[in-house]
Amino acid sequence: MNLLQAFKMAFKSIACKKMRSFLTMLGIIIGVASVVIMVSVVQGQNAKNLEYFEKMGSNKINVSAYVWNGQDVSTLLYDYCLSMPELVDGVTPNIQVGQDMTIKYGAQTLSTNNWDNWEDMIQVVLGSDQYGVCNNYELGGGRDLSYLDIQDTNNVCILGGKIKETLFNFIDPVGREITVNGRPFQVVGWYQRKDLDGWPELDNIVLLPYTFNRTLNSNSTIDSYVVKAKSATATVEAMTRLDAYLKGFINDNNGYSNVSSDNSSANDIQQQNTMQAMVLGGIAAISLLVGGIGIMNIMLVTVTERTREIGIRKAIGAERRSIIAQFLIEAAVICGIGGLLGIGMGYVGTLIAGKFLLGESMLLPSTPIAVGAFLFSVVLGVLFGMYPAIKASGLQPVEALRAE
Repeated sequence: MNLLQAFKMAFKSIACKKMRSFLTMLGIIIGVASVVIMVSVVQGQNAKNLEYFEKMGSNKINVSAYVWNGQDVSTLLYDYCLSMPELVDGVTPNIQVGQDMTIKYGAQTLSTNNWDNWEDMIQVVLGSDQYGVCNNYELGGGRDLSYLDIQDTNNVCILGGKIKETLFNFIDPVGREITVNGRPFQVVGWYQRKDLDGWPELDNIVLLPYTFNRTLNSNSTIDSYVVKAKSATATVEAMTRLDAYLKGFINDNNGYSNVSSDNSSANDIQQQNTMQAMVLGGIAAISLLVGGIGIMNIMLVTVTERTREIGIRKAIGAERRSIIAQFLIEAAVICGIGGLLGIGMGYVGTLIAGKFLLGESMLLPSTPIAVGAFLFSVVLGVLFGMYPAIKASGLQPVEALRAE
């Protein structure tokens, strides 16, 4: 018997026992769908995390440093970073004003205390002239803060893309004046929107020179900074130098310091998600194994039902490998059809899970996941169909022909 004939007989056998074949495939369908959904959701979560780090900018170094005697770490860190132009693109304090702030322009009034809708949350942040570079913002118009703005504590501000649209709609805000807690600030520039899902507040910022920390932020301690390195390689060396520099004048007796990188955080999260995908995929694969056992059981029943047919074929000269091929192909076809149905169910399940768990409107499984799940289901059919196929091929023609 050739391969084409084996396929025809396998499909004929399946068609004759539609309900039993479907019930046999059910374990494979559920198993494949579970693998596809679980792995796809984890991959979607991983993609969202990577999107966040990309929008926030790569090669960022987060520095926490404070000296209890009140020594100005900001100036020291700023000067030290400027001495490494081959490694560092910029440095800025990373301060969010803690007290409630009210921003006004004309009849428009916004507040940082708006907790009713988190998508409209506004942040008043304080930074240096390199805040935009360090946090991966792109100017949409006007200019960024300048060194003189910081040094002279000029009443100027930069607006995030969303708050610019809220306050000014389609009007160019550059040169116009807003008030922050009643104090006038001239808008000298605005940033393009990041439009990062889950982080709308990144586009709802009002950036002021960090020297306003004394008057607007009750002179709170500045202990958080962002340093932007030129490359991934430069990030490692810059971190080493910064850590050594800070520990040169900060120790456990007079303060604290810590240096970390968003690059390592992104890698850690990606590794965790990969491990999570493997664990969840392994758990879901257990149902595939259960489905494989079901395939083996139903194929054993099929061998019993078709004992006489096998006897006739062997009596007219069919070889063992031909019998084995017929039953293996039948098992593989059953599992393959179950795998295709499971992939279809997995696509629908992934869309639903992506919408409700990740807020994604169109989360779909990747092609490698779908293809891998299908191939695994076919291989499973071959493996679990091997024993029934060998048993069928080993039947003696005389005994098989006596079967009713």
